Amino acid sequence: MDPSETPTGSGLFRHTARERTWEPAAPIDRDSAEAVERHIQRHFGKIAFVWHEMISDLVHIDVHVVEPTPERPFFTLVTSGMSDLPMTVPDGVGPYAELLICLPPDWPFSADGQNEDEKAYWPIRLLKMVARLPHEYDTWIGVWHSVPNGDPAEPYADGTPFAGVLVAPMINHPEEARTITTAEGRQISLLALVPLHPAEIDLKVTEGTQALLDAFDRITVNELFDPARPSSV
Repeated sequence: MDPSETPTGSGLFRHTARERTWEPAAPIDRDSAEAVERHIQRHFGKIAFVWHEMISDLVHIDVHVVEPTPERPFFTLVTSGMSDLPMTVPDGVGPYAELLICLPPDWPFSADGQNEDEKAYWPIRLLKMVARLPHEYDTWIGVWHSVPNGDPAEPYADGTPFAGVLVAPMINHPEEARTITTAEGRQISLLALVPLHPAEIDLKVTEGTQALLDAFDRITVNELFDPARPSSV
């Protein structure tokens, strides 16, 4: 990861299900939605299709998909809707965010969003889960926060070793791509998701964020997800 980035967030979310009633999604913020679409097309390319949620709890999370091109030979997935509500943030932290992950060009997508194979769908489910998490738990998601998949952390799907995720700044994109600005001037952070191996989650818990980033320096780890990436630990 980029050594110039300071690990300002070190939260580890060991969230468990809590009793609460289902709440209908907040109204879609058209200013934010349109800003996300403009930002995607400016920095990542034409939106090929969008996975729209049919039923949404708290916020309506859509996932925009940009297909691979010779210039960008990978899928780019960006959420829209996480920023419809502000997160509960400490002083000095922006309350609005959306999420991004990039997947290999041979990832087995279906444009209708009906792919039932968890081996293909888990990154989309991960985007939606992390996007909804701060609103569900009255908290916030920021750079260097991490979320394990349960306690103890379990793989997201059969055949993948990844069992948690690190929220990180994008390092393979221009710095101006990190912030979405709406027509009304509201700023939305665009944060990358980096799937983690169980040993990497344990390292972050026991030795802290900097130890994990030091381990990442030994291999290539960024927002371009490599499903064959070995553990850095």
